[in-house]
Amino acid sequence: MDVDITPTKPKKKNDNIQPSSSEENASKYPDMSLAQSIHKVNMMSGPGPQLSKEGIEVVKIPSNLSEIVLKQIVEELKNPSLYRHLVSLKWGGTTISNEGLVAMEVKNTAAFKSLEDKVEVAKENSGDMEVLDARFEIARFAAKSLSKDEALDAYKVILDLPKLSSGKTMDALMESARVASFHGDAKKNTELVEKIAKLADESGDWDRRNRLKVYNALANILARDVKGAASLLIDCIATFSCSEMCSYTEFVMYTMISNLLHVPRTELKAKIIDGPEILTVAGEIPVVSKLVNALYECNYKVYLEAMVDVQPVLVADRFLQPHCGYIMRELHVLGYKQFLDSYKSVTLESMAKSFGVGTEFLDLQLSRFIAAGRLTAKIDKFGGVVETNRPDLKNSQYRDMIQKGDLLLNRIQKLARVVDV
Repeated sequence: MDVDITPTKPKKKNDNIQPSSSEENASKYPDMSLAQSIHKVNMMSGPGPQLSKEGIEVVKIPSNLSEIVLKQIVEELKNPSLYRHLVSLKWGGTTISNEGLVAMEVKNTAAFKSLEDKVEVAKENSGDMEVLDARFEIARFAAKSLSKDEALDAYKVILDLPKLSSGKTMDALMESARVASFHGDAKKNTELVEKIAKLADESGDWDRRNRLKVYNALANILARDVKGAASLLIDCIATFSCSEMCSYTEFVMYTMISNLLHVPRTELKAKIIDGPEILTVAGEIPVVSKLVNALYECNYKVYLEAMVDVQPVLVADRFLQPHCGYIMRELHVLGYKQFLDSYKSVTLESMAKSFGVGTEFLDLQLSRFIAAGRLTAKIDKFGGVVETNRPDLKNSQYRDMIQKGDLLLNRIQKLARVVDV
């Protein structure tokens, strides 16, 4: 008999032991907004800070953010392991002594033992549901106040329980994925998300499947599969129910940036610019909205200006920061390509004026993108003209088909050799 039954007796509310089968009841810890704050402090105070003073003002980061974060870790999370790790990164704003951390560890050990005792009592006097609740309580306490490894081990104990339903298995895996993501373990996070996806194919209710799309999309962003993330994000924008992983504003920002890079301009207005869900929070991310609207309206000077403001927004986000250089490069290519698609030839001076940059800067950028095969154009340096080179669509499709056909034949030959052996 599967264990996935809601207890009929009313219980005192506890943020750490709520079932996570829906957005409202998702486990509170680990707190992903805290992970974002930790990332921002690292970008400001870590080795080789990447957030300039101007960038900090754009993102509106408080100057005492490190103190705020450390205070939350001490007073709310009571997590000495995380505190020690952050202080080792040369953070300022120390709020507790080593003796205080040791005392906190002693209290956590006592609390953990007390929770283990509740499991034993549940085994002797209650049923499988009560044992499962007690195990989840231990895992959520570990996710809040203990180290990453201790939290993942606690969730593994749940996953090893007999007669565990697919729904509760997905809950435990999702919470494990959040622990891995909070601590920056992208490999473990991806591994766990893949396990959840396999379970969701076999079972899983609508809410869990919907939330899984966000888990998958964020894992794709970390893996730089922006196109894969874009389709997942746009699919669930009207039914977003994964606030335990990111805020709705952050979710909309990921949706706008990823789809800007991959959605055709003809669909951009309907899906992104005029999307009612996006419009509700567009005012909270004016820099990103300005970028999208400027590209659609072909206001290339404003578009490049918006890119300058968007960069600190990317750097300040823990999912987008590792790919900031890639995203900025793709945004440049997108703007130049859209502009050149309107002309057979255009002078460098005229194009530079449209983008609000110097001709030497534009010449350098275009030459790099043309040499890399990202722009189908050529530069007549003597005449100061950029000539577009649109490939014939049928020939392009034919070459693409030939390449894919050769690749398929090579794979079939390799498979045949393996089968023969």
